[in-house]
Amino acid sequence: MCQCIWVSHRLIVVVNERNAVVQAYILIQTEVGKAAVAAATIAGIDGVASSEEVSGPYDVIVRVDATDAAHLTEQVVPQIQNVDGITRTLTCPVVTGGPRHP
Repeated sequence: MCQCIWVSHRLIVVVNERNAVVQAYILIQTEVGKAAVAAATIAGIDGVASSEEVSGPYDVIVRVDATDAAHLTEQVVPQIQNVDGITRTLTCPVVTGGPRHP
């Protein structure tokens, strides 16, 4: 069972009660030529499950498994936003428990 928690006017997070983890994907745009270094730096941040350089409108996609909503919004996201070369982030909380379509 999942529980939604309203964190701010812009962010709703979903808590997976089975393992008490707040999960989110963070889509990141970087300055030209800085994506690889940013992805590697982000990979070392506590709570980051994966950090991949990608092509398309975003340069890096990060998956976060935070211990709770405060860990996500007060620690993980600000640390990611402070990485050199990052120009924009978009946090997308994982929504689970809803209907799945094949």
